[in-house]
Amino acid sequence: MNDNIKVPAHIAIILDGNGRWAKERGKVRSYGHEVGFNNVRSIAFYASELGVKALSLYCFSTENWNRPKDEVDFLMNIPSKFYNDGKKYRDKDIKVIVSGRKDRVPSKTLEALNNLMDETKDSKGMVLNICFDYGALNDIYNAVNTLVLKGESLKNEKDIYNYLSTKDLPLIDLLIRTGGEKRLSNFLLLEASYAELYFTDMYWPQFKEKDLMDAIKDYSSRNRRFGGIKEWKI
Repeated sequence: MNDNIKVPAHIAIILDGNGRWAKERGKVRSYGHEVGFNNVRSIAFYASELGVKALSLYCFSTENWNRPKDEVDFLMNIPSKFYNDGKKYRDKDIKVIVSGRKDRVPSKTLEALNNLMDETKDSKGMVLNICFDYGALNDIYNAVNTLVLKGESLKNEKDIYNYLSTKDLPLIDLLIRTGGEKRLSNFLLLEASYAELYFTDMYWPQFKEKDLMDAIKDYSSRNRRFGGIKEWKI
């Protein structure tokens, strides 16, 4: 790999544009979601090969329940179609975790997600964080509520990170959004406080290994100052 390429420790991706990609090809929106979920595996394997430590993917948000019922039902059934993916991720030494609410997800969907986690729990390589029925505000609420119930107080503002669902992951270095929109949509808001943002018009089913590398190259060219002043080193 080029010495000038800096591989981010933690990459987060908002998987946007599945439905629009399908409709532009005369297909139903659900077809785009299925192709998009297949793309998760390819990108995760490639990110692992590059040496990424954590990859967080926004697969279903707390607001996505507002979509048409048939589309939501299809999305809930997708994880069960990838029952054997746990073995594939385990073979790549990838550990799968799931961030998000568990109380609204159908039992069959939750079982499939739990199977992925159980199959890969001993993996030591990259962590693949599937954000499913996830919302940053809900995660922050749960963290604060936990603190209140414990009767604890924060020593400093950074202590709240220890109560988020992503507490064991590094903060986000690079956040990518596909599909042309330029907003964070309630995704890992605290963890992305100093992330480099990368937006592409490309729909998620079109986003391939080369496109991830393009995003990493762009990230490598950024001067990350974290609120301070940092001169370029030549």
